[in-house]
Amino acid sequence: MFEQLSGRMSKVFEGLSRGERLSEGDVTEAMREVRLAMLEADVALPVVRSFVSKVKERAVGGEVLDGVSPGQAVAKIVNDALIEALGGAGAVPLNLSAPAPIPYLLVGLQGAGKTTTAGKLALRLASRERKKVLLASLDVQRPAAQLQLQQIAEQVGGRTDGLVTSLPIEQGQGPVEIARRALDAGRREGFDIVILDTAGRLAIDEALMDEVRQVRDVAKPVETLLVVDAMTGQDAVNTAQSFKDQIGLTGVIMSRMDGDARGGAALSMKAVTGEPIKFTGSGEKMEALEEFHPERVAGRILGLGDVAGLVEKASEQLDQEEGERVAKRMLAGKFDLNDYVSQINQINRLGSISGILGMLPGMGKLKDKLAGKDLDTSIFNRHKAIISSMTAQERSAPEIIKASRKKRIALGSGTSVPEVNRLLKQFSEMSTMMKRLNKMGGLSGLMRGMGGAGGLGDMFKGMGGPGGRPPFG
Repeated sequence: MFEQLSGRMSKVFEGLSRGERLSEGDVTEAMREVRLAMLEADVALPVVRSFVSKVKERAVGGEVLDGVSPGQAVAKIVNDALIEALGGAGAVPLNLSAPAPIPYLLVGLQGAGKTTTAGKLALRLASRERKKVLLASLDVQRPAAQLQLQQIAEQVGGRTDGLVTSLPIEQGQGPVEIARRALDAGRREGFDIVILDTAGRLAIDEALMDEVRQVRDVAKPVETLLVVDAMTGQDAVNTAQSFKDQIGLTGVIMSRMDGDARGGAALSMKAVTGEPIKFTGSGEKMEALEEFHPERVAGRILGLGDVAGLVEKASEQLDQEEGERVAKRMLAGKFDLNDYVSQINQINRLGSISGILGMLPGMGKLKDKLAGKDLDTSIFNRHKAIISSMTAQERSAPEIIKASRKKRIALGSGTSVPEVNRLLKQFSEMSTMMKRLNKMGGLSGLMRGMGGAGGLGDMFKGMGGPGGRPPFG
């Protein structure tokens, strides 16, 4: 979402001249480019004006420390101002200290992703906080909306040992009656949290606001969270302002942050509405809900990466036991194609390679250079197809694979003999490198440094391909 803005910002800082002090001319020119970049990113004009004014005031005449370029000095000031504009350092947590059952009210327009977000939020609360969560759909407008939430609750409940369930559907009840029934069930059945998923409309109207106000007055929610679609740009900010003025909000959840919108809504939300972004959704999977950390977003915009976010994501998504098993085989020099498939599965859990690169410092330029290349995980899927077409003996001992076997494997996997050759060659190079490292004592150190992640550091170094080769070309 922030790639275009990030690219423009990087060019601005590189263009600053060298010197011991930041001249007004340099800063004015840089801020002109920053202003254009932010306007192109669909940031609200008042927010842009305030942001540029703050940065310029702090930057003009500022001394440049030894070993720090003017571009880096301005980047630090811009980074601080971005964090401030996004809501200040640190994620804003949900209120979990109120007496149970704690009511959370989800509001928003139709199509913003409220129902899916309700399931994501329930999964997060159940798996991380071990809270017992009741989901209740108050949407009697959209066909099958209540059934959709019921199915999501069943899916999430199966993954959390039954900590998440949905309120039984009773036909003929209105939103207020359903809300009362949900809160009553929450008290009687010992739920920690009740999430009320309200109905949406295609646009804000008085009927929608009246309905939400009535539910709010009955439920007295501890959290009123607005779900907005980040793809709608400044309309998301306008929607948030309307709900804040008429209903009252405690926070915002931005869905579809993995889209190709320009990011202006996220940069404008806090400044315009005064309400913090608490979570962002970036996919349809139930676990695709992340806390919003302004300092991490600012770092990604300025090309500083988000290493903390990557580590957090890895700790959540990776199978540590499987990683340790593969690590031990690596140390013993027994790494085979079965273990390589295990590594592929681990990497796939982290998402696309381009997404991973975006979280690593200084990788913005590399992503630009690799634009148009196959920078996703489809190459891994082809590798898995090739390996799946091998016999158990071939996977354990790839050296026995000769011409006739390669033809059979290529035919069975829907690939070509050159692709099979390339995989085998890269795997051979990777195995050789591991053996050399092991003899030098380097591989065991690498495994300890990775916390037993099973060689993923090696894989990332080559962006997924064995032997340090990129997974394309």
